[in-house]
Amino acid sequence: MDERIRKHAQILVEWSTEIEEGDNVIISANPEAQELITALYEEIGKKGGKPVTLYRSNEASAAYLKNHEGELQTPEHKLSLFKEADAVISVRGDPNQKAMNNVPGEKVSSMSRANKPINDLLSEKRTSLTVFPTNSQAQLAGMSLEEYRDFVWNATLRDWEEVEEKQEILKKKMDEASEVFIKGKDTEIEMNIAGNVGVNSSGKHNLPSGEVYIAPIPDSVEGEILFDLPIMHRGKEINGVKLRFEDGEVVEYSAEKNEEILENMLYTDEGARRLGELGIGTNRGIDRFTRNILFDEKMGDTIHLALGRAIPRSVGEDGEGNDSAVHVDMIKDMSEGTVEMDGETILKDGKFVWEL
Repeated sequence: MDERIRKHAQILVEWSTEIEEGDNVIISANPEAQELITALYEEIGKKGGKPVTLYRSNEASAAYLKNHEGELQTPEHKLSLFKEADAVISVRGDPNQKAMNNVPGEKVSSMSRANKPINDLLSEKRTSLTVFPTNSQAQLAGMSLEEYRDFVWNATLRDWEEVEEKQEILKKKMDEASEVFIKGKDTEIEMNIAGNVGVNSSGKHNLPSGEVYIAPIPDSVEGEILFDLPIMHRGKEINGVKLRFEDGEVVEYSAEKNEEILENMLYTDEGARRLGELGIGTNRGIDRFTRNILFDEKMGDTIHLALGRAIPRSVGEDGEGNDSAVHVDMIKDMSEGTVEMDGETILKDGKFVWEL
């Protein structure tokens, strides 16, 4: 086994989910990630945890959705399993990244609604979402498998405690701010984040990580924005998305490619047309777009806004966050542009002011 796989597992168990003796641990993964699953069992065994693995597959999900009629229901037996879990490690490593491409959008939305109680429950657990490099992911990113494995582990095997310390500056800025104004190419948008909490994402819930994010107040968002990097939603690529907000809600939208997929997502529920997250990427080890949101939203020189559900930990005790069955991150290149908080420039042309 490549020693980087064991190091990956160690970070997941010791840092990301902090497994302890007696913990019930769910590992959700595809067989393509068998080496990482084995390494995780080794590390969980050392801690005295109790692992169980759930089979994860885009192809299986697509087969089910294409043959199911009517609105999907929450799988109560799966919900019960997650209720008993102390920690959940989800590994993306599917051999077919395009398996969901020919699934009707309304069925994908129905699945999101059915899984909402499980996703809500996960916010109460120690969780981590990660990637095991596969040929299909490498092809999607335009790399050889060897090159992609190097890319994944260079971004993942870091001193996350040190990253956490460096990102604390940005978190404090978010915690203290009320008004945010973002200006860039075809973009002028503002929102209020007062009362909510900046989350220093340093390998705890996503691995790799490298971002700080916060929930906007849902009805405070005004203006328009162009997302100049592609959006991946259920294996489908949406390009050139433009959104215009009034009173926090998307009132106009367009896309250069796959606009109908964007439309289906926006009409999943009422909350799908409002913002749940403002995030700023800090991981300059992620230096290229790979069509994998776990990496792409962390890129340095970028921001991302998520339509749909606010992550509960980014909503303050007296704050307000959006609720939805979906959470779709959309990325904007900020190598030319600014982010201001309460009139103070925080990010200019991709660089934090304290870096200049």
